[in-house]
Amino acid sequence: MSAKFPMLPIAGGTLIGVFASLLALVSRWLKELAEARRHRREANALIGLDQRMLADIGITRADVRDAFSEPFWDDPTALLRERALERRLSHAVRRAEFSISGRMPSQHQVRRQAP
Repeated sequence: MSAKFPMLPIAGGTLIGVFASLLALVSRWLKELAEARRHRREANALIGLDQRMLADIGITRADVRDAFSEPFWDDPTALLRERALERRLSHAVRRAEFSISGRMPSQHQVRRQAP
């Protein structure tokens, strides 16, 4: 007594397409993981710098700590770049206000203008 089950034809191309998609997905994840490791390794060089050197590039020791407290797959250099740009823009705005008014804005004015 053998039962005969109807076999549905599965197109070979469909099966190959599914495997190719899975392979592409795994490949992309591995590439992103390798890139995250590379970014962390590059940012790790900043740990050895002193406060003066970090200030020269526009970041603080707290910024470096914050960058490394992010999840592994997040790029720490993106946060550091963002913080350095924020400080650079803030400094440029304060310099422009000083050149217009002839005096440095008070801390109260600076805090009020910050978003």
